[in-house]
Amino acid sequence: MPTSNHIITNISEQLEKEFGKHGTPERAKFDEEAYTFYTSQILLETRKESGITQSELAKRLGVDKAYISRIEKGTTIPSVATFFRIASALGRSVELRPN
Repeated sequence: MPTSNHIITNISEQLEKEFGKHGTPERAKFDEEAYTFYTSQILLETRKESGITQSELAKRLGVDKAYISRIEKGTTIPSVATFFRIASALGRSVELRPN
């Protein structure tokens, strides 16, 4: 059976190679894009699990459907307050805990 020559790497080292160390503009850009994607996926999956359409969520929040769509596509980053409002509109809560 043929095998590939896979190399196991440390993800932190890999991120530093590709996007620079923490504190650099390149890494800050990557971190923000990753945060945006992660946030959009959490909200999208939660909305779908709740059985609520984008239109219904928008109505509950008093915003237009396009705004919800932009958040779920990752082209708009909701503020923390908006994130909490969305969670509440979906019947969910957000808990912040120390590490």
